Amino acid sequence: MHSALRDIANGNLSTHFGIGSWIGSGVPPGKLVMGLPLYGRTWKLRDPYVNGIGAPALGVGPGDEGTMDYHQILDFNEEKNATVVFDGQTASFYSYAGDYWVGYDDVQSVRLKILFARSRQLGGYFFWALGQDKAWTISRLGKAFDSPSFVK
Repeated sequence: MHSALRDIANGNLSTHFGIGSWIGSGVPPGKLVMGLPLYGRTWKLRDPYVNGIGAPALGVGPGDEGTMDYHQILDFNEEKNATVVFDGQTASFYSYAGDYWVGYDDVQSVRLKILFARSRQLGGYFFWALGQDKAWTISRLGKAFDSPSFVK
């Protein structure tokens, strides 16, 4: 996963590890800003029946060189009737349809990452890039922090 909050398998390929490394090296948390991608990476699976995180792939999948904007991912999921999975260990989403697989963030994983940034007292977070959202689905989460129900 290109945007995993946690990486249980390797331990060092995650946002948690990266932010922790900067803080551990002496960078004040308030000087760090965490990026949140509004795009995903796609792969062509070797075997469509082996489709979890880390499944063997033959190469990149649909999109621009194996990359899809968030709005394209939602369209892909709907058009292909893709199976959508939230992976609690990495706090990320992936979907698959046939032999195509895409890893990305959605509302739930972004919410967890924003809570992580706030718990670490980071200087902030940003989305790359707002135009890749669909109808402000993820981008409007910033306003949700004004509501006490956000953390529920």
